[in-house]
Amino acid sequence: MAAPTETRCGAAASGFLGFRAGSRDPGAPGKRRVRGNRNRKKSWKRWRGPEAELGRELGAFLEDVGLQQRAAGGLVAEKPDESLFFLDTGSEEKDRKLNQGKEKPLRIDLILQPDSKVPPPKDILAHQVPNGKKLKRKQRLQEKLAQQGVVPREQRLLQARLQKARPATVEASHGEGGGPEPARGFYDIWSDANPLDRALAGQDAWFLEQTKKRRVRHPARLKKKPSELPAVEVIPAGGSYNPPFQAHQALLLQAHEVELRRQKAQEKLERQLRFPTAAEAPTQETAFREQCEGLLEESGDEEGDKKEAPREPPAPAVASPPAPLCEKKTEQQRRREKEAKALEAQRLGQKAARCRRQELFQLRSIRLQVKRREAELLRRRRARLAKRLAEATKPRRLGRLKYEDPDLEVQLSMELAESLRTLKPEGSVLRDRFKSLQKRNLIEPRERAKFKRKYRLKYVEKRAFREVTL
Repeated sequence: MAAPTETRCGAAASGFLGFRAGSRDPGAPGKRRVRGNRNRKKSWKRWRGPEAELGRELGAFLEDVGLQQRAAGGLVAEKPDESLFFLDTGSEEKDRKLNQGKEKPLRIDLILQPDSKVPPPKDILAHQVPNGKKLKRKQRLQEKLAQQGVVPREQRLLQARLQKARPATVEASHGEGGGPEPARGFYDIWSDANPLDRALAGQDAWFLEQTKKRRVRHPARLKKKPSELPAVEVIPAGGSYNPPFQAHQALLLQAHEVELRRQKAQEKLERQLRFPTAAEAPTQETAFREQCEGLLEESGDEEGDKKEAPREPPAPAVASPPAPLCEKKTEQQRRREKEAKALEAQRLGQKAARCRRQELFQLRSIRLQVKRREAELLRRRRARLAKRLAEATKPRRLGRLKYEDPDLEVQLSMELAESLRTLKPEGSVLRDRFKSLQKRNLIEPRERAKFKRKYRLKYVEKRAFREVTL
């Protein structure tokens, strides 16, 4: 009994792996062959051998050869390519005939079609007309009167009104275009010569505007946009889900600068508000020195000035002459003053004439000065225009708060997604639109309202009989 066990273990340990699913290890012992009746049709398939397999393959080959001979007139491998293939140039009539019965509706149209074969009930209310019988009787009466040549009252009044306003409009139309006489007068309701506004001519404009009888003329500034910025701004190339390397690095640098400025402002505020350390704390000596700042230097300068200034002897006291009495001028004095004024005026006139004659020789320099002045004014005008254009795209100060740019929507290099499926959304569409309205000066900058408690909290201790334990 030991020999079979050893043989079986050796075959299992040989590790033979066949190339086919039905292959087995040749060293392993074979299975016991099951005997059965071979004279039954049920056992034909079980006891078939390689001869039956070969016969089946031969039969399939002969069947294929016969099919090729019947369909192509010989073996396909032996025929030339020209007899097997042809160039299809296409034919519209042939395609239409072939695809005539193959056109089917789309699947989505089939889904949207009603499943029930019962038609929907007719909506009677949709076909009903209020006072339909009355309108029909009225229409029949109008047709009967039109056949008799009777014009209804409404049309008679309308024609009479048009006949009254016709002469002025006809003259105006003949004067402008000179065309044929129109059937009725036309006018522009938005023009100043509107015939409907003739009754309002000569009245107070403010009274007409307040009584809503005349439209208020809106200023031209209301037709201008408050900002030249577009409604939807295109983000930089670095904000794409698959950005170029240089564009992404430029956007990262911009975000870094914004964060650096914010950090510097926070550090400056903390440095200004922080409590001084023990080394920086003021002492009595520093407080006294601060109080005496500038006093000692001024006293020293004054002493130096006193030392440097020489001593001068005091001036002798001299009595001031008495004020002359107001005396009446003589005729000779008045005549001399008059002649002096005339000579002074003559001298000033000669000087002005001489200056004007001298200016003739300065025309070149004056022209140069004028050109310089015009160039300076032009430069200032261009600078103002450039400043106005630069401020046209900037947010204005509309309220007590100042507009602040939102944070840049940027992802780090390690956060970039490989596909749209793994893309992580940044920012909020609602917040972006809200900031866009503020930036375009349509609404003022706002901040979230803070909850402020009106009354302070009161804590009340309540006692219940259930809390009492016996």
